[in-house]
Amino acid sequence: MGRKDAKRKEKRGSEETLYKGVLDITRSGMGFVITDKLEADILIRPNGFNTALHGDTVRVKLVGDKERAGRKQGEVVEVVSRKQVSFMGRIDLSPTFAFFVSDGTKPMPDFYIPLDKLNGAKDGDKVIVKLTSWEKGKKPQGEVMNLMDASDVNDMAMKELIMESGFPLLFPDEVMEEAGRLPDVLSAKEIEKRKDIRDILTFTIDPVDAKDFDDAISFRVLKNGNYEIGVHIADVSYYVEPESALDKEAYTRATSVYLPDRVNPMLPERISNELCSLRPHEDKFTFSGIFEITAKGEIKEQWLGRTVIHSDHRFTYEEVQEIIETEKGIYRDEILLLNALAQRFRKQRFKRGAINFSSQEVRFKLDEKGKPIGIVIKESKEAHQLVEEFMLLANRVVAEYVAKIKVNKKSIPFPYRIHDTPDEEKLQPFTEFAKKYGHKFDIKSPESIAASFNQMLLDVKGKPEQHVLEQLGIRTMAKAVYTTENIGHYGLGFSNYCHFTSPIRRYPDVMVHRILQEVLDGATPDDKKLEAKCKHCSERERAAMETERAANKYKQVEYMQDKLGEEFEAVISGVAAFGFWAETVAHKCEGLISINNLLEYDDFQHIETEYCLAGRRSGRTFRMGDKVTVKVVAANLTKRQLDYEWILTPSDNEVVKKKNK
Repeated sequence: MGRKDAKRKEKRGSEETLYKGVLDITRSGMGFVITDKLEADILIRPNGFNTALHGDTVRVKLVGDKERAGRKQGEVVEVVSRKQVSFMGRIDLSPTFAFFVSDGTKPMPDFYIPLDKLNGAKDGDKVIVKLTSWEKGKKPQGEVMNLMDASDVNDMAMKELIMESGFPLLFPDEVMEEAGRLPDVLSAKEIEKRKDIRDILTFTIDPVDAKDFDDAISFRVLKNGNYEIGVHIADVSYYVEPESALDKEAYTRATSVYLPDRVNPMLPERISNELCSLRPHEDKFTFSGIFEITAKGEIKEQWLGRTVIHSDHRFTYEEVQEIIETEKGIYRDEILLLNALAQRFRKQRFKRGAINFSSQEVRFKLDEKGKPIGIVIKESKEAHQLVEEFMLLANRVVAEYVAKIKVNKKSIPFPYRIHDTPDEEKLQPFTEFAKKYGHKFDIKSPESIAASFNQMLLDVKGKPEQHVLEQLGIRTMAKAVYTTENIGHYGLGFSNYCHFTSPIRRYPDVMVHRILQEVLDGATPDDKKLEAKCKHCSERERAAMETERAANKYKQVEYMQDKLGEEFEAVISGVAAFGFWAETVAHKCEGLISINNLLEYDDFQHIETEYCLAGRRSGRTFRMGDKVTVKVVAANLTKRQLDYEWILTPSDNEVVKKKNK
């Protein structure tokens, strides 16, 4: 080791013995910290948590020389960031003090609650408590934020899911005060700085229950016969200034969370539903991409910048779809022209290598208490595709514009939305499986893989194996993330892509707006922390998606609780050594059929490459995509788990007889 290296090591000292990671506390009370720097995770005993709770990001030092089950032991020396600061539970009240006891499944200490911080809570009340301070060697201290209605089980469950994922339920007072001080009236001085397109036909297209209209489309025919189409996005960055309380809170959340019966927003309603929502017949500040487009869909000119608009009409998707199908209705000509262009863009996109996975969305019909009373399956129709294609256009053009700018031959830091090529390990077994259904894959290049996927998706449409091949195909795909390292978006077939069109509900879009404006002003943005911010936004996005999935699963279980003992047709949606999952055809509700349920029929073996369970004696198989009959035997809301039982039908016996011939 050189003298410089030795000095550097000496200077860093104990830093080299610290490991950063996330604390995972098991139900038994033991903790484990997973870190990139060690192969095995670090074991943390309860007395070494040092004010850390489950999910917190911590720094750990190793203690003792002994390893336990191949793991080094350590203790937490610092809580870097908390995953969760609000918790649900009950109050234990005595005449002189109060404690909060958490409802969570993970062990955690009771919180001391000063009597002046009870906010009206009585002994035994269900409450939400915020952790306010925690000194080493003392009890954590908290404050009651909300009294809960213990009879509203759904409300408590949804709030608990949101909190467990680290999303705050309420906005801090200073954030609400800051939002409240923002002016209702648009500044005349600011209007003068912007392109004024208030006299051009502009409208919004959104879900029927939407309140935050964050994008609008304008349309007019130019003298040369071309079309001028504007994509106008709520100018959140005008109202939310960097480093303000509003900005810090929006960054911490990084995204809105959409649950079956509510939205946990990134920004207070004052901004999302009032000031920035592009409501009809109101002047609004927007950030826009305006395009001159020929009838053949060629983009001749483009302009990016800040605007002021006036929405003439608020459409729902259903209304636009009806106009497309019947060719009747308000602004019929404009809608039909926009739709024709959108379909042309869509066709071109798939031709250039975008992958055409069909999208189905399962929504619950809820009663006034949030209980699911029905299920609606929403498919992407032309009205949705119209909006989607113009949003994709704006996102792509903004990314292309910034990507071209070079300072000292280097690109400027920018939050791109990237999507990597499929995972080779997952792709290999998938292509072998697809081959059994007659689908050949050319895996020589990313382009040929995309072309093979599209051909397969086309060939499989309407066939029994469609669902399984689509689902398995999606699983081979990488996850899209935010990063300054621009490798393009494989799934969309774009070399440059970003998120520009939803700043009310996504923080990366706010960052994109700010950087774009700096560039348009001739400045050279250079945010040294941008990659870390991108990583944080990607992590929060994943947490939101997991919360949404958990909430949907909760609703599935709640919906099927009334159907115990009933039998349904289902499709096998996953296979493991311990059983298989099946999704009911009628409700899209997934449950597990345990291997124990199958033992009376045969001894089943899991064959991973075949995505199936195969009987050693009978030759009976349970393969992904197979239709089965199931009975609902258990619905556990606490675990968000459905258990089904496989029902042997006469047709099943016929299948086995044919196989054995």
